[in-house]
Amino acid sequence: MARLDASGRDFPGREIRLALISISGVGGRMEILHSVVLCIGLFGGMLVLLEAGFRAGRSYRAAQGGESTGIFDTAIFALLGLLLGFAFSGAVDRLNMRRDLIVQEANAIGTAYLRVDLLAAEDQAPIRDLFHAYLADRVEAYRALDRGGDPGAVFGAAEAAQGDIWRATIEAVSRPEAQYAAEVVVPAVNEMIDITTTRKVALGTHIPELVLVLLFGVSLLSAFLAGAAMAKHAERRLVHGAIFAAAVSLTIYTILDLDSPRGGLIRLDGADAILQDLQQTI
Repeated sequence: MARLDASGRDFPGREIRLALISISGVGGRMEILHSVVLCIGLFGGMLVLLEAGFRAGRSYRAAQGGESTGIFDTAIFALLGLLLGFAFSGAVDRLNMRRDLIVQEANAIGTAYLRVDLLAAEDQAPIRDLFHAYLADRVEAYRALDRGGDPGAVFGAAEAAQGDIWRATIEAVSRPEAQYAAEVVVPAVNEMIDITTTRKVALGTHIPELVLVLLFGVSLLSAFLAGAAMAKHAERRLVHGAIFAAAVSLTIYTILDLDSPRGGLIRLDGADAILQDLQQTI
């Protein structure tokens, strides 16, 4: 959420941000579908390269004789393990960050709502009504994301409610007798607004595409080298090869699923319940 000026007007770029959120909501479940297709393709590709590596290794040994060193194979497998480990750790960190931001937003809204008590009695009820509408829009927007729908309109309504809350707060604290209230209410409302920007950025933060390409590339290369290593035993080990390919493919799918908690198997429902509980208590 961009900061609002004293009149409650949003700075330029609001339409662009809403369009990006709309794309994220509609594409959430498509991302998971793409992840499934990619990982199935990776599994199949690794099986093919296991066989290709086996045949290449067998031909090489028939032509050259002897056994090649496994130093380079070991380095590639170690690189694959490091990439999987760091990518998995980063995905878990991003999931935890998104969960923590939900808690922070609930705390920020709750704190700002409580500090409305410091305003003049005649200003409290209208501002509380605005808070109720704003929180309802925020909860509904993320429900729309979970359903794979278009949350753009609901996020737009929430941003409009933010502007209404800001204008009403500025008007309420503009009286000379409300100077103390201004010092504690305005920062709380501003923090409530700012946390939405952080959540928006976190929503669109995923594993870098270059890292994902590298993961797939090293996985396929590892499958080829594993197939070549099997050639020295002069027999295919199909079960072991399939288990290796499945383990790598499932790990990468889990990484992608962790990065899309609004459309995959790993969800943020427990954290979302905090905002829903807050909606029931204020």
